[in-house]
Amino acid sequence: MLHPHELHLASDILPFLRDPATPIARDFIAQATLLRLPAGATIFAEGDECSAFAVLAGGQVRVFKIGETGREITLYRFGRGESCILTTSCVLSRRNFPAIATVEQDATAFVVDQTTFRDWIDRYSEWRDYVFQLLSQRLATVMAIVDEIAFRRVDARLAEFLLRHAQGDPPIISATHQQIAAELGTSREVVSRILADFGDDGLISSGRGQIVIRSVEGLRRRGEARAGV
Repeated sequence: MLHPHELHLASDILPFLRDPATPIARDFIAQATLLRLPAGATIFAEGDECSAFAVLAGGQVRVFKIGETGREITLYRFGRGESCILTTSCVLSRRNFPAIATVEQDATAFVVDQTTFRDWIDRYSEWRDYVFQLLSQRLATVMAIVDEIAFRRVDARLAEFLLRHAQGDPPIISATHQQIAAELGTSREVVSRILADFGDDGLISSGRGQIVIRSVEGLRRRGEARAGV
């Protein structure tokens, strides 16, 4: 059973819980548990049974796939007020988890078991609407990833990634070539080759896990390329 301050936290991220007298709020208080998840923890490995459903109250989780060659691709991340749609799908279909979910930033999560989750889907429109909205939003994110991988050149995607994640003056990205490759769904060798080309063109300089952008406008032009692979 949740404590009053935990219910207050839950109602901040799930507005339909703000009236504690409603049936869904009473059930949530009685059956949800607040868990703490340290950074680096693996929530699900590929093939695990999805025995529970969680809504993040804070922190960040990364969901990704690893191919037979060892290449990674990030499917999505989720944070406060969000949940993992693969977990949702697995709980509803009673199938095992098809990817890997790890905690990137220390997280807290409200957790309910799979039987309770399915029961609430049937009984409460507020809970059903919340879950279906999550599914819709995340599906759009995954479709955007498919579009990126299938229809945009890797150099254009890498240029856009650098511009999006750069911070400071001059703009700096703190990431290894392997980490960037995992975000883009390509290999470390491809990322290293393209970064070397960017360096030769005077667009960036790099070293010791950092990439410094030397020409924002030049990278922006590279990021505008849409066709090709």
